[in-house]
Amino acid sequence: MYNCGNIAIIGGGSWATALAKVVVSNTHRIGWYMRRDDRIADFKRTGHNPAYITSLQFDVNEIAFSSDLNHTAEAYDTLIFVTPSPYLKDHLKKLTVDIKNKFIVIAIKGIVPDENVVCSEYFHNRYGVPYDNIAIIGGPSHAEEVAMQRLTYLTIACHNVEKAKAFADVLSNSFIKAKEATDVIGIEYAAVLKNVYAIAAGMCDGLKYGDNFQAILVSNAVQEMDRFLAAVNPVKRNVNDSVYLGDLLVTSYSNFSRNRCFGLMIGKGYSVNSAQIEMKMIAEGYYGTRCMTEINKQYHIDMPILNAMYRILYEQANAQQEIKALTNTFK
Repeated sequence: MYNCGNIAIIGGGSWATALAKVVVSNTHRIGWYMRRDDRIADFKRTGHNPAYITSLQFDVNEIAFSSDLNHTAEAYDTLIFVTPSPYLKDHLKKLTVDIKNKFIVIAIKGIVPDENVVCSEYFHNRYGVPYDNIAIIGGPSHAEEVAMQRLTYLTIACHNVEKAKAFADVLSNSFIKAKEATDVIGIEYAAVLKNVYAIAAGMCDGLKYGDNFQAILVSNAVQEMDRFLAAVNPVKRNVNDSVYLGDLLVTSYSNFSRNRCFGLMIGKGYSVNSAQIEMKMIAEGYYGTRCMTEINKQYHIDMPILNAMYRILYEQANAQQEIKALTNTFK
């Protein structure tokens, strides 16, 4: 049985905080890399993350904080990366330690900008990490609900099933049920696309489309997702599984969804820039829309929802007109 060894969290946001609480509750010791020393100092003083999910209390004696990425990468066997995908590349510029033999767990739902690859491919191509040493965490899983200990189902995907199962055991508890899978690339792309579709769902809500239409939108979104996944990673999968359809549903409908909130504001008349300022948090689907549009130039998959979101978010197309045109493509 594989042993995940000493585990460290890389990142300081909401999902990083929720995951850290789960891991430290099971292991009673973690490393935690945060960029800012002042945040670390406040965390040690108050016993909670000063910026995200502040209601979640920790025993700081069980946490070895560090603002030195290389120290954390060298000292720990399993590294859980939980940073927004648009900033991952910049964060990793500081990394000089060889991480090929580390177990890399990716809890990031996005594409690496400029590279236009999912995170597992980036770690493999840039740092030489074997795919057997890379796992991803799939949802549906809002950080806020995990923090509130609401029942959550996770999927841990890795080419090495033994390692996936070992990490699933690290996360499993009374309110988290974790299972293993092998469709790493497919699950990563699905997680990117569901953010794009959640923006569309929020946008339609802001434009006063009702529940009936939302159901049609999501039904067509899962078909669009399935077409893309079949082209980019043609393996046997059931797109109705929780890690695909379930993650799409929760991101499209939940009030915790940043992407849905972002789309809602645009549907109500906010400009893209003003919605981003108002959000104060990153809507990964905004960046994912551009990256997925670029990636799809290789595959030429019929993706009307993605194309409409790109025109609205990046070409200043009128949201009401684009959604109206989109309704004519649905079945």
